[in-house]
Amino acid sequence: MNGKAAPRTVGDGSTRTRLERGRGALGPALALVHTGRAPTRAVLTAELGVTRATAGAVAAELEALGLIRVDSHPSAATGSQGRPSHRLHLAEDGPVVLAGQIHADGLRVALVGLGGRIVATASRRATVDADPADALGTVVAAGVELLAATPRRCVGAGLAVPSAMTEPEGAALNPLHLAWPPGSPVREVFADQVRAAGITGPARAGNDVNLTALAEHRHGAGRGARDLLCVATGHTGVGGALVLDGRLHTGSSGLALEVGHLPVRPEGGHPCHCGGRGCLDVETDPHAFLTAAGRDPGPGASLLQQARDLIRDAYDEPAIRIATELLIDRLGLGLAQLVNILNPDRIILGGLHKALLEADPERLRAVVADRSLWGRSGGVPILPCVLDHNSLVGAAELAWQPVLDDPLRIAP
Repeated sequence: MNGKAAPRTVGDGSTRTRLERGRGALGPALALVHTGRAPTRAVLTAELGVTRATAGAVAAELEALGLIRVDSHPSAATGSQGRPSHRLHLAEDGPVVLAGQIHADGLRVALVGLGGRIVATASRRATVDADPADALGTVVAAGVELLAATPRRCVGAGLAVPSAMTEPEGAALNPLHLAWPPGSPVREVFADQVRAAGITGPARAGNDVNLTALAEHRHGAGRGARDLLCVATGHTGVGGALVLDGRLHTGSSGLALEVGHLPVRPEGGHPCHCGGRGCLDVETDPHAFLTAAGRDPGPGASLLQQARDLIRDAYDEPAIRIATELLIDRLGLGLAQLVNILNPDRIILGGLHKALLEADPERLRAVVADRSLWGRSGGVPILPCVLDHNSLVGAAELAWQPVLDDPLRIAP
């Protein structure tokens, strides 16, 4: 539902009065439960800065909307004192959003509930041709198949794209690893496909690494970070994202943190799509790893999967170890430059970069510390991303955001 419905009422007149006072807290309350920061009604009360009665009325309204569940028989936590607090859970049969991800080798779709919980997922390997409408239509059609198998209501859709996305237009500025023309109106085309499929609610699109960072900040390895830097390489190329004070920093027009074009081998490096040489984009992605390892890409599995499998299964082979160390050194140099510029309090790595970190964490951390001013003063934590399909979860966050802003928009 796109418009606001009349609010439900719960309980007696005094409860309705408390709810009216706390209605502005519905969105913040849902966001706290959604991100796991309010596991009980007592914590919700403290985080919102409202009375216990108002927090109870707000929780009851969210439960009436089918978004959360409040334990009817609270139990005291271990070691706690005083009256036990009602635990708050996300509704197991609550609404979902459709999330899609386009990459160079095909696409993946999922239904995602609140809390970043993936309910169902499907993937397809396919060549992405020059017309965005073809791939986006396939994404939506695959999502409709998943929706047909569940009784849960869909309240929006989000899409992750391997390209810088302009704001507010939602155009793919440089889909270098797809056949799409630069400036393709991806958000508009996606929204048209979603509406044509009969799916109501918002339809939004964003850069895949930005959405990885958003998902990990809310539900994964980035939780609690104030200034979070995310760098990842997926099926091809390298992307970066920055979360500042809980919000994605996308720059003046959505194009911030194009970290893939930091030079790490300006002399003698591989030619880059941007016109330079030795950029992070072509020196630390799966194709660069396979080249350094002396392996030709094989059929079937994606380049990312082939590279990760080699690191996992053949790391003891000298050629694989040398290639891994080579890419770690290049990645570390790029991260050190970013640390010098951004001074983040945490770095998270995804895709092949996660595999490189896990293969030799001390080597990567040492390179970053040695080449960055702030690293030498104490080090920046460098952690692997932890969410499965984090770009999909981030795409879902785009669709959930209007509900987090105003939960009443989904009232039946």
